[in-house]
Amino acid sequence: MLQDSGYIQETDASYFSRKKYLKGAGMKKPLYTVQDAIQSISHFRGVNYNQPFWIHRDISATFLDAGHVLGSALTVLHIKENNKITKIGFTGDLGRKGMPILRDPEQFTNLDYLITESTYGDRLHDPIEEIGKELAQVVNHTIQRGGKIIIPAFSLERTQELVYELHLLTDQKKIPEIPIYIDSPLSTNITDIFKMHPECFDQKTKEIFLQHQDNPFGFGKLRYTHNVDESKKLNFVRQPCIIISASGMCEAGRIRHHLRNNITDPKNTILIVGFMAENTLGRKIVEKNQFIKIFDKMYPLRAEVSVLNGFSAHADRDEIINFIKPIKDLKKVFVVHGEEGQAIALANTLREWKKFDVAVPYEGDSFDLMNNGSKIETNEILISAKHADFYVGQTGAFVVS
Repeated sequence: MLQDSGYIQETDASYFSRKKYLKGAGMKKPLYTVQDAIQSISHFRGVNYNQPFWIHRDISATFLDAGHVLGSALTVLHIKENNKITKIGFTGDLGRKGMPILRDPEQFTNLDYLITESTYGDRLHDPIEEIGKELAQVVNHTIQRGGKIIIPAFSLERTQELVYELHLLTDQKKIPEIPIYIDSPLSTNITDIFKMHPECFDQKTKEIFLQHQDNPFGFGKLRYTHNVDESKKLNFVRQPCIIISASGMCEAGRIRHHLRNNITDPKNTILIVGFMAENTLGRKIVEKNQFIKIFDKMYPLRAEVSVLNGFSAHADRDEIINFIKPIKDLKKVFVVHGEEGQAIALANTLREWKKFDVAVPYEGDSFDLMNNGSKIETNEILISAKHADFYVGQTGAFVVS
């Protein structure tokens, strides 16, 4: 994924440097390159879930299964000072109970402080049980009018979940057998990683597929493209089909080509199955703008746009709240990693409990955890081993030293 990201940054930087009228509108050089990503790998070390490790002589960390994507982790820090242990939990991206393939998130038990995400802090997802039914309706309606289903999907987790559900629907004959193409080299490579780690799958996946020696990510007319030529051939497919391609927010990758080639045909459906950040191409499609700009050209949006929120791998408002409820001894909750409206809405909901303090940190805010999480009136980042201060940015990053 790092190499893929480096490649995207390199190509974006090259694009902006070539377009004279766009100079100054984008990056002049990539934040990091493919080679940087390759060199960074030697600095990574794998750690198992529930295996404490030391990051400082007085600070240990433990990862728990976050149930969000393959390998995702909740983090617990144990900080020792003056024979007292302070426990900080960080959700990162928090998964959902009952989602296909992966195990449910593990539960924090007791913490002094919690840092939680808020991606969907003011809304609820459609019930997980409805995912297959809603997906089948979109597929069948599009097939009936002779169109294609174009699905922008994150290469990690979302693509595998879609393949899993389409496999089930095909086996159950709830959708007809039509060609399904996974057009993303990164998605193909990550799916191979999924196949290598069945120990991370939930019991339902094991019962439906693994016990019968069936591959949940390969069936019937499902095809993974492996090169650019195979991808280009999809432009000439005229019969109904499903094309799943990256990137998930339509900002890069092959999905932009498929959108350009299919967005003007009312027979087609653009199926949105994930979060679209503000100002992204994907968000503009969700908002059904009359014209969509792709590769510097405006295209009328004539294809049907369908949005299935049930596929989200992020916990919604109630799921976040239900995750926090069982945690004992909480003094303060910091709400991060979400658009401002989402973070504030979740914080207000949590404040109604009146069981602990709640803060929505902004860039530059600092808090002293050894003084009941009180805010420090300064915009400087404080790094102090003695007081174990930490800094929280709007992205959710924090520093402990």
